[in-house]
Amino acid sequence: MIAKTWWGKSWCDNLEKYEVYRHRLGRGRSYLRAGRVLDLQIEKGLVKSRVAGSEKKPYEITIKIDLLNKDSEKNIIDAVGNKIESVEQLLLGQFPKEFGNLFLNQNGGIFPSPKEIHFICNCLDYADMCKHCAATLYGVGVRLDKEPLLFFKLRGMDFNAFLKKTAENKLSLLLQNAGKKTGRVIEGCDIGRVFGVFN
Repeated sequence: MIAKTWWGKSWCDNLEKYEVYRHRLGRGRSYLRAGRVLDLQIEKGLVKSRVAGSEKKPYEITIKIDLLNKDSEKNIIDAVGNKIESVEQLLLGQFPKEFGNLFLNQNGGIFPSPKEIHFICNCLDYADMCKHCAATLYGVGVRLDKEPLLFFKLRGMDFNAFLKKTAENKLSLLLQNAGKKTGRVIEGCDIGRVFGVFN
């Protein structure tokens, strides 16, 4: 298993569900497990790495990933932001599992499809995605295990919008409950009975 957390595993699962990638992913996994992926960097819409191969000098890999369009970003923020229980969950990269389909949907999800991923490697392999690029993509999954918020950076999403939505929802809930009595409130006339004090 390459990745362990929901984010890392979901990234890898998304890659593996596309037929166009399957003939190259096996070699990529082997390269990653052998420690050949070096200096992997994740930026907005961009992944860069160096991968040790058969040559003395590591290959240079650049993978461009299309940014998420604003409509999809807004829909996901609205849907997920209403269900996140706390800002701490977001900062830890924890999302309700029931949103897995929303995130992984091939039509409108936030994980990239093959047409949104563009490869550049200076090796001599004629294939669109060589084993060095495949290893780099798996390397992204490993990084997301440790730093899930890098995913938002990669897709050009405004993570602060999630934080704002979550804070707004919590404030709204607090205001709704502000005037309501709960079973925990002890009426003044009952306090004496609780402590054995009677008038």
